[in-house]
Amino acid sequence: MWVRKVYLEQVEFPLLLVKQVFKNEDGSEGVLYLVSSDVTLEYERLTTIYQRRWKVEEYHKSLKSNASLAKSPTKTVRTQSNHFFASIYAFVKLERMKIATKMNHFALRSRIYTRAIQAAYQELQKLASAKQPTLCAA
Repeated sequence: MWVRKVYLEQVEFPLLLVKQVFKNEDGSEGVLYLVSSDVTLEYERLTTIYQRRWKVEEYHKSLKSNASLAKSPTKTVRTQSNHFFASIYAFVKLERMKIATKMNHFALRSRIYTRAIQAAYQELQKLASAKQPTLCAA
């Protein structure tokens, strides 16, 4: 962990550069460099700001990827508004499930998709094994 004031050639003001070292879940070490134009910030304050910003990034990514906000086929304001609301609602449901299951949104989506495919396959098996009516030749 270190903090440096740096100057870049094309930037007319000094920048604050922070090196953050952390442990990944697999035990490996990761390094993150954070930059700010506010050179009065201390290490703890700058990392806190970035942690909060990262939560916003996670929200947007999940809203786009898991709640299908970006895949709206709508054309009118009303249908776009409905799609937007449904996506926000789906995100809230994923958040509640995340808290209950301790799984992230991507793992939840994968599990839901897998279970839906399994249910569809079982239904196809039932339909295929149903006795087919015989046609009478006239």
